[in-house]
Amino acid sequence: MAQQSTFIEEMMAAGRGVIALLTGDRNAGSYFDLSQRGLVSSFIALLMVTALNAVLPLILGMGSGGGMGRGILMVAILFGLQIAFSAIVLRQLKRLDGLVPYIVADNWATFFLTLISAAIAAAGFANDFTLIVLGIVVIIVEVNIARLIVTLSPLQIAMFLVAQLVGVSIGLALIGFTFPVPPELAQAALS
Repeated sequence: MAQQSTFIEEMMAAGRGVIALLTGDRNAGSYFDLSQRGLVSSFIALLMVTALNAVLPLILGMGSGGGMGRGILMVAILFGLQIAFSAIVLRQLKRLDGLVPYIVADNWATFFLTLISAAIAAAGFANDFTLIVLGIVVIIVEVNIARLIVTLSPLQIAMFLVAQLVGVSIGLALIGFTFPVPPELAQAALS
């Protein structure tokens, strides 16, 4: 995407890029604007979908206002650690040039996959099967971002994904210790 485009045009192209990542299309990178402008647009999309994800439980009557701030903070912590650990591995692999393309593609993938999962939840189809399918889709997209956008080798892809998993796991532990689950949610989960 070399020419200037509107946010909507960039979003549509990125949607095609996410589909290309899901199908393993070697031209997936051509759908994303991997420039600094594209990075900013991908962050705008990420912020929009994070806000939607935070207010959707309120709209559906499944949460309280306090959960909204916790949800946004959780996304920020997990995202920050995922990117930090990704940068560490890319630096070790001497492939730090792949960080911006990774962030752009990952932000757009997060945008579209979160919209899909929110639509599934809003329609009342959220269950274990859909969660497993979405998990598999996320793994496929993440592997293909590393393979097709960042152009890592198979061993480097494994290192890259393990580093992200470690970063997110540390983030989840940090969140669990810092922001324990409210008693009413814990009680609801047990019943």
